Amino acid sequence: MSAKVYINNIANFLPNNPISNDEMEQILGQINDSPSKSRRLILRNNGIQKRYYALNANQEITHNNAEITANAIKNLENQDFNMQNMEVLSCGTSTPDVLLPSHAAMVHGLLKNRSVELNSSSGVCCSGMNALKYGYLSVKSGNSNNAVCTGSERVSTWMMANKFEKEVENLEALEQQPILAFKKDFLRWMLSDGAGAMLLENEPKGALSLEILWMENYSYAHELEACMYAGGEKIEDGNLKAWSEYSTEEWQTQSVFSLKQDVKILDEHILTKGVISTLDAVKKHEISVDDITYFLPHISSMYFKEKLYQEFVNQGMEIPKEKWFINLTEVGNVGSASIYLMLDQLYHSGKLKKGDTILLSVPESGRFSYAYAYLKVV
Repeated sequence: MSAKVYINNIANFLPNNPISNDEMEQILGQINDSPSKSRRLILRNNGIQKRYYALNANQEITHNNAEITANAIKNLENQDFNMQNMEVLSCGTSTPDVLLPSHAAMVHGLLKNRSVELNSSSGVCCSGMNALKYGYLSVKSGNSNNAVCTGSERVSTWMMANKFEKEVENLEALEQQPILAFKKDFLRWMLSDGAGAMLLENEPKGALSLEILWMENYSYAHELEACMYAGGEKIEDGNLKAWSEYSTEEWQTQSVFSLKQDVKILDEHILTKGVISTLDAVKKHEISVDDITYFLPHISSMYFKEKLYQEFVNQGMEIPKEKWFINLTEVGNVGSASIYLMLDQLYHSGKLKKGDTILLSVPESGRFSYAYAYLKVV
């Protein structure tokens, strides 16, 4: 018999003080000693007012990804749970500190608690949900009594101006205009740092428990080419050429390891595939809009909020706006951690009451993947 699975605590860690829009370029630096021409437009569209960086005002690194994640996990400790109780550690991220060992292993190394089962989920925004699903299935199957699941990002160091200096120098040498391509500059003003952690157990504990009733994942990589990528470049046929196939000189002159996003493909597919997969998930589990108290969609930009709402309307599933709960403007787009940070804020808001239901929705533009979870307050 499968066990029930409950989220019995949620915590976060956001490094340093919040960064305003006007402070961003001071922290990340100016490319070619010139202000970004796209920054204000992008910020106006994404609506983000505050975000957090693991950097100080002197552009010095204050935390790595593993440290941010470990701090979020430590914030889960209370009278009912401590690090020595942990059985499974499942961590998702888009931006691990190193290629090897795995992100989860690096986090576990910092916790110094006990031997646990590890899982590392890679990818983009869905990596945090994939980490959650691994923990969910472990507890549900009876393999473990508990699991700690995380989503985290330390992307700021990828976006610092010094990472693009060689590319700009190369453009100048070729007598081309040394402006960073929009697909790279765009993401400098979209993404930020932080981590969220959830404690999953096989029985409800504490003042507030959320039962995970189901989780579903969808991928459309069989139909669509990559949209958001790093560690490679897109070639003419739409495929990606891997970093290992470039020379070490090209790694720098082409900023091969930078994050990039094909905005045209994003606009064309991210919403339609998202609504299609949502409809598939709710149909499979026989729920309707009336069965949803709170809808928590991870969106990368407030630009997409009205468009997503309208796409739901167009496809026959209007989710009233009063059901939506989003904190993007307050904490920024933290990729795989965003859904953790949203649920964390709602969980600790005092708004939830017994019987409320929550639909989590996470899109990933890497190659168009989507993840969902349906929770109930018990």
